[in-house]
Amino acid sequence: MPSTSGACARLEADVVAADAELVVLDPASREYARLLAEKERQLIRSDDPLARELADLGAALNRASSDTRECEEAHRAGQGAYEALGVVLRLLNSARTASTFDMFGGGLLADVFEHDKLTSADKAAWHAQRALDVFSRELADIGITAGPVMPKVDTRWFVDTFFDNIISDVLKHQRIEKTRAEVEKLARWVRDTCAYLKARRAQLLAETSRLLTRREELLRPA
Repeated sequence: MPSTSGACARLEADVVAADAELVVLDPASREYARLLAEKERQLIRSDDPLARELADLGAALNRASSDTRECEEAHRAGQGAYEALGVVLRLLNSARTASTFDMFGGGLLADVFEHDKLTSADKAAWHAQRALDVFSRELADIGITAGPVMPKVDTRWFVDTFFDNIISDVLKHQRIEKTRAEVEKLARWVRDTCAYLKARRAQLLAETSRLLTRREELLRPA
């Protein structure tokens, strides 16, 4: 178990940190916080029995603060990944529309438009994968293991154009639809994970509020 002197040293450091935060409060709140900090100093210096609980509260508050920060960072990374996946989906939807038109005799113009959208989707998929990698690293920081991988966007054009017929058109359409469905599945996973992170952040903030209330109860003048 940590020594009393070690716990007191940590409490002293917490008080110093609290003093630094006072400048962002309004005058009334600043004065109240100053009084609480002074009461905490008195408890520490007098080796009051409450010092142990205050030390535990300080450690719990530090953990909650760190977990909240990491949760927020993961959520931001998830939002970035979701937006990147949205770009890929929009391009694949355009390619799918062109592919549908091509199956009903759209001709070379439909082929060119479709290929352009697929090429753009392939480039966007590269950026989406980078965003997913960042998201995975942030999730790892909060104990969630994930390794989402973007599906390959098929940009082959020469063979499809050379053998341009209803069969090749249907096969192209199926490839596009398969890729689009896989990207959509990834987007749903990112969205659901972000929803979990948002709920987790709310839990952490509620826990922080509870800990601060308890700390205030201990320090409030009798």
